Amino acid sequence: MESRNHRVSQNMGLTIVALGAFFTSLDQTVVVTALPDMMRDLKIPISEIDHSSWIITAYLLGYCVSMPIVGRLGDVFGYCRIYQIALVVFLLGSVMVAVSGNLSLVVGSRLFQSLGGSASIPIGMALAFTLLPVERRALALGIVGGAAEAGSMLGPAYGWLVAEVLDWRWIFWLNIPQALLIMVLLTRMRTYDRPHETGRVDFVGCGILTLGLSIVTVAFYMEEFFSLTSFLPHLMMLIGISLLILLFRYQSKISYPILPVHLFKSTAVISAMITQVLAGTALIIILVTVPLLANTVMGKNPSIGALWLLRLTIFITVGAVIGGALFNLMKTRALTVIGLILVGVGMLSAGTWSVNVRDPELTFTLSVIGLGFGLVIAPLMHVVLDNSPVGYRASSASWIVVLRVVGMTVGLAGLSSWGVGHYQDLTADLTNPVGLSPVSSDHTANLISAYADAGLKLFQHLLIIGGCIALIAIVPSFFIKTVNSDQKS
Repeated sequence: MESRNHRVSQNMGLTIVALGAFFTSLDQTVVVTALPDMMRDLKIPISEIDHSSWIITAYLLGYCVSMPIVGRLGDVFGYCRIYQIALVVFLLGSVMVAVSGNLSLVVGSRLFQSLGGSASIPIGMALAFTLLPVERRALALGIVGGAAEAGSMLGPAYGWLVAEVLDWRWIFWLNIPQALLIMVLLTRMRTYDRPHETGRVDFVGCGILTLGLSIVTVAFYMEEFFSLTSFLPHLMMLIGISLLILLFRYQSKISYPILPVHLFKSTAVISAMITQVLAGTALIIILVTVPLLANTVMGKNPSIGALWLLRLTIFITVGAVIGGALFNLMKTRALTVIGLILVGVGMLSAGTWSVNVRDPELTFTLSVIGLGFGLVIAPLMHVVLDNSPVGYRASSASWIVVLRVVGMTVGLAGLSSWGVGHYQDLTADLTNPVGLSPVSSDHTANLISAYADAGLKLFQHLLIIGGCIALIAIVPSFFIKTVNSDQKS
């Protein structure tokens, strides 16, 4: 009877963690579709749309920078306790956004909100890994990872629905009951959560880490980084990386570092991290390319592009759960390689799509790609947590998540700079592509067709590049080997 009750408690804990990951992940992307309504309400002119993008960027920036620190705080002071405090910050930030009257306040409030939202994934993963027995850990990681994926992917649809039915501010008012629910449920898990009594927090290291990661992240988001029109982002990148290198050297000499130095001494972990960055880069390429391809070159309704993307994202969630379930049978390396092959082959196949692509080819290809991305979530997270000492599980989990976002950031910046330049190359000779009179209707029709063909080629090339990146990620994944280190300290 006691064993049965314990299993129920484990399942309840996993459900709570998955719900928290889902709710807080919604806010990563929830304002994407509500941005036009926010711009109108805040009286932001269309000429300043680049400024309004900071409503999204500020959350992602704070999310990445604060995650390793929040994870370490959870390791030292207790996962449930820090998670609940983080939810209070998330709740207050949501209220601040909801009552903001101008862009600056919204951006600042989103940044503050992200400090609390960043706790759900690393602490949730560490809680799931700690509470469940060894044979169920990978499945738990897959479920939590799948819930987070579902939240971030459904965010745009959720934001659009709330803004359409109520008002964009209600997106953030509705965070209050969600956060309160998770806080109350976490109280039931405090019995199974114990702080790491001998641990310490290096607050000097926290400051250096925050500064270094902030500089690196902001540099990545600057347009000039890939367009090479200014040396400033590259100088910032050099300064940020130098700070992180100095931090690494400093951390290796102290007893309780904020940076889990032990992770960077493991070939398996380093390989998993490189694989994660490459997978994140391929992921952002497919996420951006599919709706743009549908809505521009193919002339589909904007909702069609979103529905196409939904087929992909549903199977990412499904793949994450399947990957966790199969982990004990196939282990990390095999599962990761299979997932990356599915992504690579699927994206290469998508790179051959014409404007007339139809089902079942469309759905099958997107499902295969989504399944592949999902399969790698649990094994990559497991190899990091499995090689992490007990007192560093949340901070270790945070790094594998941050590196995925880094990969997505690099991919997005590359899409913006290389994609524009490549399209200009493809259309350089299209002033009179068919040799007709510039004033004739035939010339106009053929010119439009030629530009559409160039756009299709651009998207095909992007998908092929994404597929190649996924296949390249197989190389470091061969060096991944899980070594059970549950008793490490």
